[in-house]
Amino acid sequence: MAELGRFSFGTGDRFGKEGKAQLNAILKIQEDGIPVTPVWNKSNREHETVNTKPKSVLEEAKNAIKALNFTQDYFIDADHIDRDTVDPFLENSNFFTIDVAKFIGEQSISEDIVGFKKFFQQYLSSFNIEGIDAKIDISEADFKEMTKTFLFAMKKASEVYFYIKSKKEERFFTEVSIDEVENPQTPTELFFVLAALTFYKVPVNTIAPKFTGNFYKGIDYEGDLDQFSKEFEDDLCVLKFVKSEFDMPKELKLSVHSGSDKFSIYPIINKLIKKHDSGLHVKTAGTTWLEEAIGLAESGEEAFKFIQNLYNEALDRYEELTENYTEVLNIKKEKLPQKSAFENGAAFASALRHDQKNENYNPHFRQLMHCAYKIAGEKDEFYSLLDSCRDKIEENVTLNLYERHLKVLYSS
Repeated sequence: MAELGRFSFGTGDRFGKEGKAQLNAILKIQEDGIPVTPVWNKSNREHETVNTKPKSVLEEAKNAIKALNFTQDYFIDADHIDRDTVDPFLENSNFFTIDVAKFIGEQSISEDIVGFKKFFQQYLSSFNIEGIDAKIDISEADFKEMTKTFLFAMKKASEVYFYIKSKKEERFFTEVSIDEVENPQTPTELFFVLAALTFYKVPVNTIAPKFTGNFYKGIDYEGDLDQFSKEFEDDLCVLKFVKSEFDMPKELKLSVHSGSDKFSIYPIINKLIKKHDSGLHVKTAGTTWLEEAIGLAESGEEAFKFIQNLYNEALDRYEELTENYTEVLNIKKEKLPQKSAFENGAAFASALRHDQKNENYNPHFRQLMHCAYKIAGEKDEFYSLLDSCRDKIEENVTLNLYERHLKVLYSS
């Protein structure tokens, strides 16, 4: 029976070509003595953008594990699904990330509120959670406010979970995502959410809360590191508490979304999961596409001209490419390189590669290129170049995930 394990890592891959390179990164961290389970994740929006089907993710994973003789557990994550989008993922996924952000704030029916209040009654008081300095103090007013905010959304998560369960005979793992909302959840609110999931009988394995600060696409975390540290540690303490308080899966752990490239918080996360003997799941996706772009830039004149022309087109299509990402981008247009600004592939790669010690690194350029994968997916030449430039691309993909992500997150 497949197990997610203490540490797992989401190896999202826009175009389905880097499974082997990603798995090589996993093998490298395992060679360091740290078991990490690979989870290939892809959302419905990503599939629609590049015209792929959920089955392709499973095929990619199978090809990678066969090529590298990988015999351990792995997962296929139907990322950010809901009841409207889950059906195409059912056959080929064994991990489902249920996104209920759009239901947060919707009102529950009175019957559900009454039933949940009976379940929750003993917590309408002050109590301690080990590791959190302040008492958890839930008044009637707090309960009403949290019920209004979260209860209906957790019921919708339950509906999706039981729909999946009715369609799949084999075991699957469940994540609930509440990160794409305006405000981070307090420890009390996270406790309430997990209590509601227990009430609705959702055996959640990973939970993705919203953290303070900005998790912009493709670049480092922006925010108060001390505040992030406090929130992350408090959340770890809440999870430890609910696993003993409720009938929660032993694997229950935090999941960090938009987790790639957030290098400044990785040492904090590493320290805290070791301190609390906690698990961790981190999702990545766009960072691998950016390494493909870097690999193309470094693979000769033809590939460099292609990727530079792709960037030129991204400038022309700026509004279209960024319209779905406005909340998770911080691009200053005046700091974007002009069209055909790069003399050669090395200059292009130097500006795009996420190396903050390099004075040529341009986070604004990197964010726009993150969104420009849509253009790449439209071009047959791109797929041909992905095949012909394998060596340099795979070198970059593996190094990025292993050196910049996995080692810093999980190593001792």
